[in-house]
Amino acid sequence: MVALAERPQSRLTLQTAEIAEDTTAIRSLDWDRDRFDIEFELQNGTTYNSFLIRGEKTALIDTSHEKFRQIYLDAVTGLIDPTTIDYLIVSHTEPDHSGLIRDMLQLAPQMTVVGSKVALQFLDDFVHQPYERKLVKSGERLDLGNGHELEFVSAPNLHWPDTILTFDHKTGILFTCDVFGMHYCDDRPYDEDLELLNADYKLYYDCLMGPNARSVLAALKRMGDLPEIQMIATGHGPLLRYNISELVDRYRTWSKEQTKGQTTVVVFYASDYGYGDELSHAIAQGIMKTEVAVELIDLKYADPQEVTEMVNLASGIIIGMPPQSGQFATTSRAGISTILAAANAKQAFGLFESGGGDDESVYPLRNQFQEIGVREAFPPILIKETPNEGIYQWCEEAGTDMGQWLTRDRAVKQMKAMDNDLDKALGRLSGGLYIITAKKGDISSAMLASWVSQASTDPPGISIAVAKDRAIESFMHVGDRFVLNVLEEGNYQSLMKHFLKRFAPGADRFAGIKTYPATNGSPILAEALAYVECEVVSRMECSDHWIVYSKVDAGRVSKLEGLTAVHHRKVGNHY
Repeated sequence: MVALAERPQSRLTLQTAEIAEDTTAIRSLDWDRDRFDIEFELQNGTTYNSFLIRGEKTALIDTSHEKFRQIYLDAVTGLIDPTTIDYLIVSHTEPDHSGLIRDMLQLAPQMTVVGSKVALQFLDDFVHQPYERKLVKSGERLDLGNGHELEFVSAPNLHWPDTILTFDHKTGILFTCDVFGMHYCDDRPYDEDLELLNADYKLYYDCLMGPNARSVLAALKRMGDLPEIQMIATGHGPLLRYNISELVDRYRTWSKEQTKGQTTVVVFYASDYGYGDELSHAIAQGIMKTEVAVELIDLKYADPQEVTEMVNLASGIIIGMPPQSGQFATTSRAGISTILAAANAKQAFGLFESGGGDDESVYPLRNQFQEIGVREAFPPILIKETPNEGIYQWCEEAGTDMGQWLTRDRAVKQMKAMDNDLDKALGRLSGGLYIITAKKGDISSAMLASWVSQASTDPPGISIAVAKDRAIESFMHVGDRFVLNVLEEGNYQSLMKHFLKRFAPGADRFAGIKTYPATNGSPILAEALAYVECEVVSRMECSDHWIVYSKVDAGRVSKLEGLTAVHHRKVGNHY
């Protein structure tokens, strides 16, 4: 039975549901959240799920985001007397799940906090009060009585280094926090309609789990030792009840694809220092656009052998500079020494500051890499202010530059592999010449395009093929707005030359180009023959491109007698 609160104007509601014997889900529903971290532009809000298990002893699994403080605490105290809670199990310490731990400790100071070694270390930094604690490792159990025996499964780097999963042997429920989750807000607590969830499930994997595909496979292997799983109780989105095998198998398939014989970049960073977490994920997103695998390794807790193995495996190495002083400075410095000892001249590297105010300097390390012949994929990213959208875009584009450099030989090989006659035949498919321009907040981007076509008349719509590794791809998700500028025959060479050149990560694409703003905020090129303002309606994934369908909201022609510039190719395997 589900008890659902009325939806207030704030669009923050709370739902409780009895999901199994002695087991209650407490779901904090954030209907209007449109962004999560830097990776996600949310279409369907999100949820933060917490769980209460009552045996002879009582356990609360995770809490909620601090924005739900009062309604969450009211819900918990309405369900149970907090002074009778024996354990608080911390799946991991990211604030959206642990934001109310301090409040719960004030209500229930007697409870024992259960977590991995790293989780308990993280908690000490923001709880700032004494508490009872129990460190658990993979395979260890906690008996609540009445058959509720909890078994813990270590899942580091999914997607924080402190993650553990919890399996209840009585109900067959696996509590997974971020793993197998998605950002999807709905009254229905379960995954009844898989078709509605597919896109959000894949986006969530790509952003949070894909950068640690090897860790995903390791966690799946540990899960294989558990009895049959009856339900997966995630920390975000609906609980998995109807499609468990299908959705778990997708993680396995995607992760194998990520790791199978692929070029790999390892990103080392210091978690919970400056903006290292956010910046490293932005770089990872850029790398993944090029279909290069990524592994994120926390320098604070990485084992030297793990560091050496990952460097030996990697084609590219990226390091977020750790602090010069403090508790983990020595450990992080030792990690960097291990990286240098294992690096070789066939690899590429990149460095970025973490923005913590006490960062190690990038320049001595840069010199050391260059001395051993490692190629620099992008100039150091220096953080002198609180990161904004422009800095995160800079990081993403730097990651894409790294991935493109590492896959350049593969790209050439693919071009040469096409049948010569077929290649020439495809090259006879001509297209117009256009420049896509887009702006979100303070950041903007542009791309020369020729694979453009009108796709509908009512409403008017167009389709554009956008390569997955183009920077502008991040500006062309459902709901995004952009301008399609039509270039004029005989007056396009200077614009084409400008937008064809390779821009450095974070560079202003419009420097020296005359523009004025469209109604949707995107730049209109003053020299364009015509322009149309567009809004993305849907995207279809192809092998190496996205087909983006957009409705046209407005448009104008500057010269009625002008003709569209046409792009004639000789071959069909590249632009």
